[in-house]
Amino acid sequence: MNAAETRALLGALRAAHARGQRAAIATVVGVRGSAYRREGTRMLILDDGAQVCMLSGGCLEAEVVEVALDVIRTGDSALTHYDLSEDATWGLGIGCGGSVDVRVERVDPDDAVTAAWLGALEAGQKAALIVPLRPGAGRLLVTLDGEALGDLRADLRPFALAAARERLTHLEPRAATLIAPDGSAVFVDVSTPPPQLVLYGAGHDAMPLAAQAHALGYDVHVIDPRSAYLTPGRFPGATLHALAPEDLAAFTPGERAHLIVMNHHIDRDRVCLAHALHSGAPYVGVLGPRSRALDLLSALEEEGVTFTPAQLGRLRSPIGLRLGAEAPEEVALSILAELMAWRRGYDGSFLSGHAGRIHHEPTHPVTPPLPAEVPAEPPAGPEPVTGVGTSPTR
Repeated sequence: MNAAETRALLGALRAAHARGQRAAIATVVGVRGSAYRREGTRMLILDDGAQVCMLSGGCLEAEVVEVALDVIRTGDSALTHYDLSEDATWGLGIGCGGSVDVRVERVDPDDAVTAAWLGALEAGQKAALIVPLRPGAGRLLVTLDGEALGDLRADLRPFALAAARERLTHLEPRAATLIAPDGSAVFVDVSTPPPQLVLYGAGHDAMPLAAQAHALGYDVHVIDPRSAYLTPGRFPGATLHALAPEDLAAFTPGERAHLIVMNHHIDRDRVCLAHALHSGAPYVGVLGPRSRALDLLSALEEEGVTFTPAQLGRLRSPIGLRLGAEAPEEVALSILAELMAWRRGYDGSFLSGHAGRIHHEPTHPVTPPLPAEVPAEPPAGPEPVTGVGTSPTR
């Protein structure tokens, strides 16, 4: 579930509570075979039947609303299995060829674990919520610094802590249902900061890129020394930084930052590229042909500014998928398509004719190791690109 959907869901939940309405949250906790959405997708249902966000392409929503209304009335959570296959005798007959498990729980804002979980989602903090799918086992919220809150059954606690901490070591952690040592199913939901998009340059072509990224839930930042270009009207929803090249040290990208150099000004681009590569951000892109990025690196080298192989391995140029993009809006689509594929570990190729799985291999059921200490793992994502110019043009 992306940050934009989470933002919409939480906003609707706040408004509902202000009106005195009760609500439930439905969460996809298991997927087998083909389905529109993956584990961790959420939908809000209000006591009048209204819904915010979707669990599928419209296949499940009406059924889930009926379950949710009963959950809101009784307060008892529900776990429902939906068969999406065409020939299922008792299924929905939708034809997706898979099945989905959905857990629905009434939202109690006075519950400490619920309040802390909603707070983590609201603030974009890394946290994991452990929910056994067997009723009566409690819940546990684990934060990135290791703090745990909840009343999880004692025999499940070591497993839950290890599973949560392992998930939180990944740059792009995914929700999943895991199988505990006692054979019971345990859902691990995750909260993460929204991905960050940093644009060096506030030109005309930066506007559709910033707007589309904001709509997808990115935390968008635009850096440019020309304050007249940095206006909310040009970049709604973005954080604006009127920084001259010599002042770039005042801005520190986040751990999930994607930095794109697009000033269309050779001197500013050169300084911005140095700042981006020295920042430690996992993705650094330069708009334009490969020759431009090479020229910038050569100019920096002449000035005595050099980079390690690891830093250069994070540089991508040209950026974007090869879509035949020409207009600024099309170029923005091309770039964001690459960012999505890069973040989630896909190659951006055509799905037509693809015989394998569309999404990642399923994580249900899986029994993770239960070490005394969970070792840190490298962030999830694709292998780094070596050198400059290895990604295709748009």
